[in-house]
Amino acid sequence: MKRLLFSWSLMTGLALSTVAATPPPEKLLPANTFMVFTVPDAAKARGVWDRSPSHQFLADPALKAFKEKFLGKFQSDLVAPLEKELGVNFSDYSRLAQGQITFALLPNGWDQKTPGFPGVLLVVDTRDQGGALKTNLAALKTKWVDSGKQLRPEKIRDVEFTALILKSGELKKSLKKAFSGQAGGNEGLENPKPEGEAAGGKPTELFVGQSDSVLLVGTSTKDLEKVLANQAGGSAGSLADEAAYSSSHGAVFREATAYGWVNIKSIVDVAMKSFSAEGQGQDRGGMKPDKIMAAAGLTGLQTGAFSLREQDQGWGLQFQLNVPEAGRRGLFKVLAHEAKDAAPPPFVPADVIKFSRWRLDLQKSLATLESALTEAVPQAAGFVKLIVDNAGKDKDPDFDLRKNLISNLGDDLISYEKAPRKQTLLDLASPPTLYLVGSPRAEQVASAIKALGAVMPQPKVKEREFLGRQVYALSMPPAQVPGGKQIERVLHYTATGGYVALSTDVAFLEEFMRNSDSAHKPLRDTPGLAGAIQKVGGTGTGLFGFENQQEEVRHAVETLRKESGSLANLFAGTPLSAQLGMGDDSAKFKEWVDFSLLPPFDQISKYFYISVFSGSVTPEGFLLKVYSPAPPRMKQ
Repeated sequence: MKRLLFSWSLMTGLALSTVAATPPPEKLLPANTFMVFTVPDAAKARGVWDRSPSHQFLADPALKAFKEKFLGKFQSDLVAPLEKELGVNFSDYSRLAQGQITFALLPNGWDQKTPGFPGVLLVVDTRDQGGALKTNLAALKTKWVDSGKQLRPEKIRDVEFTALILKSGELKKSLKKAFSGQAGGNEGLENPKPEGEAAGGKPTELFVGQSDSVLLVGTSTKDLEKVLANQAGGSAGSLADEAAYSSSHGAVFREATAYGWVNIKSIVDVAMKSFSAEGQGQDRGGMKPDKIMAAAGLTGLQTGAFSLREQDQGWGLQFQLNVPEAGRRGLFKVLAHEAKDAAPPPFVPADVIKFSRWRLDLQKSLATLESALTEAVPQAAGFVKLIVDNAGKDKDPDFDLRKNLISNLGDDLISYEKAPRKQTLLDLASPPTLYLVGSPRAEQVASAIKALGAVMPQPKVKEREFLGRQVYALSMPPAQVPGGKQIERVLHYTATGGYVALSTDVAFLEEFMRNSDSAHKPLRDTPGLAGAIQKVGGTGTGLFGFENQQEEVRHAVETLRKESGSLANLFAGTPLSAQLGMGDDSAKFKEWVDFSLLPPFDQISKYFYISVFSGSVTPEGFLLKVYSPAPPRMKQ
């Protein structure tokens, strides 16, 4: 893992930019590539980034003080030491990428019975910057030698490469200096090792070369040889020949600014081989890892993909998980919903910050989940049946969990939240949220939850009447909050309008009961929402969500400005603060991030608007689409 981290750190420095390659990655990369991330056109991607609300927000003068403090510390404490250790000046490479940049992982023996480390590959097309690239690579060799590190020449298909060699002990030293807080001197993070052990281990070799205008960096000469052969138009076999990749390319990657793909099946297969090699597939107290993975549905996973693109005055994301219906089991069968209307109901008010609706058949999903559990751990089948059949019977002999609760569940799950009531970190982390569970017999479901609550340790179930309906209050286990404190939680719920409504905020629940039938401005009438919905394929896919990013960020910014000192105290003493050399000194946190320097939100509000998403289930798998329209005020 540390070798991979080193390789990635150095490659990031060599190509610090966006991602792409020429020919296209699917024509360039070997057929056995199992992970790829690419930006097809770096120059074009920079233009997309420059037009994005995120970039313009970060470039706003109002953010200058906050940004300069963080970036200054990042440069002095992380980037500069890493450049010194690796002999690389990142700024020399930051603008060289003009065409494609591609980062990929290949097996390199990792998929064998005794796996090593995956092969790492970086391809950067500099187009007309080939001369500058040649100069920078020559300087890299000089700096590498001057720093006392080893290198050697390597020729691959008549292309000159340089093997940058770093011994195991040197690798750990470089990473530690860069990421363990030099100023604080965290040498105690690891116990000292004998000199022989520190110097031992197989050296890491990173091969760096230039083929025409293309920068090639990799950990395997065999992988680089295949890339060079494909670049020259040879027939070494490429990722484009793999059907698993081609299906994602056609469905998700076209005209994308950036995209990524992973062959999940190959990773699952390696895990299964590992279990077998280590004897972990044997029965261990009734639990077999390979059987658990199969029952969970992981063995049915094929590939995963995502893409980012600029579209129609906005920005879209797509995520695809390929799990063919014929082999869909376990969790993926549980989560497969039907294509039904998931639009915001009229009673959802316009002032919500987040909303989601999922048309999941709860009866079918719970039955599938129970079946998967008993398949994964057959010995637990009787125990599960015993729990389900006897739940609540000590209080009511006639209570039947399947009949009273499960059989009354519907196929409609709704949640929405409003702005935090106060500007505190605790309120920011737990805003008022309402959950609605659809049911044709909601009153019976509410009574069944009460019966289940009564069998909990130290049962505290209270009942009262509000607006002619029964409202239940169920005591929940205390919640742990930052700072080591615990807060008491009570779940309030009632049955109304074909739903069981639940919330830990009793005022929000009562507001819903009071306003569900009254006139108010609904979320569905929010300006710009209808157009955004069309960009994600409508609300008839069975899963839909909305987020008011402007109001969400407003409350986050104003709370962080007010609570900057409290957040610094909470962060101090965490493992990450130790890694960054802060220890338990909250003042050092503010040397990096001082939220009190953030401007009032009204000065930056024009960069934030809304976003929507929809999720669909197809015979091939699962597809999630996200769309964020350009903020109207940013155009003014």
